[in-house]
Amino acid sequence: MFVNFRRIRKCQCVQLMTTCLVLSVMMVCWEQLDDSVVSHVKSYSFRYLVNRFTYINRSLTIPREQARSFSDFRYLLNHPDKCADKDVLLLLFVKTSPENIERRNAIRSTWGNETYIQNTLGVTVKVVFALGAPQAKKDEPSWSKRSRVQEQLVHEDRLHGDLIQQNFLDSFHNLTLKLILQFHWMHSRCAHARFLMTADDDIFVHMPNLVTYLQDVSSRGVTDFWVGRVHRGAPPIRSKDSKYYVSFEMYPWLSYPDYTAGAGYVVSGDVAGKIYQATLTLNASIYIDDVFMGICANSVGVSPQEHVYFAGEGKAPYHLCIYNQMMTSHGHVEDIYDLWKTATDPQVKQKTSGLTGRLYCTAVKMALLCKPYYFNTYPCKAAYL
Repeated sequence: MFVNFRRIRKCQCVQLMTTCLVLSVMMVCWEQLDDSVVSHVKSYSFRYLVNRFTYINRSLTIPREQARSFSDFRYLLNHPDKCADKDVLLLLFVKTSPENIERRNAIRSTWGNETYIQNTLGVTVKVVFALGAPQAKKDEPSWSKRSRVQEQLVHEDRLHGDLIQQNFLDSFHNLTLKLILQFHWMHSRCAHARFLMTADDDIFVHMPNLVTYLQDVSSRGVTDFWVGRVHRGAPPIRSKDSKYYVSFEMYPWLSYPDYTAGAGYVVSGDVAGKIYQATLTLNASIYIDDVFMGICANSVGVSPQEHVYFAGEGKAPYHLCIYNQMMTSHGHVEDIYDLWKTATDPQVKQKTSGLTGRLYCTAVKMALLCKPYYFNTYPCKAAYL
């Protein structure tokens, strides 16, 4: 048998080069990969085998006088009568930064337009924006920046009457303070609302779908209702390079209680009341607001429920078969006007109804959602619902 030794040597060289390349990539990525895998294994072991969340709740409990420091801020802008004498289906708090006026105006003109919701959908939804005090840029005196931006906010609020602002610095590390603001404001000013939603200002809410869904939930008298994109057994991030870094001193345990992605979730009025009570005695120094929400909920015995059409950090695909059942989608700023017009077009329901429409949409959603690299928005199982 004739053997081509030159071809053998060539194949060996290719194999050697490939092996070196793979090993090089593994060496570069191993530390990050190893940290992620190990932290998740530890987290799930802690959650499912040890499950000491009761101890966590006890250890984070502080005196009421100390807890008050996380909520006892003066209101700079407020509308205490926003919900007065109204049957409010939903109180919707949008977390925003003082500078994001264009995002707020886009929401007011699209999915957060209260007049549209009342006249077209026939329910009362109150949309307000939660924010703190402006920050100063590095090249600008703090008093000058804060004064200028605050004057703009006052003018904006005179036009729209929907800003709820407290005197804490508006920053990523104060997001938990903004969360507490929402639950405390609802407790004192809008406790009769049947649901509370908290959302980012770059989220898209399909308001017709959401209203229909919440009306059905309300008609069934559902309690202990908390729905969104659920994170289960999530471990704290210990890498100091991440903005979600949490030190061992701040949170020494291996796993967070279950929580929903902070981009957008809904709770029933009774849950909102329980969360308010929890904030009165829990240490809110952990600045990841959705995690703190999970800690509060766990302490009062409330668990989150997964809804496949609430997005996490990802943006949903653009397609009428998605719009038909969409609740939220994250990461929308420039496209929000076009998306609102397209997603709420009456033809969406017409084209996706009936046996043919449902079969067509199932096939489309399988192609759009069931991809190995597609994550952080609707899961593959949403294609079959």
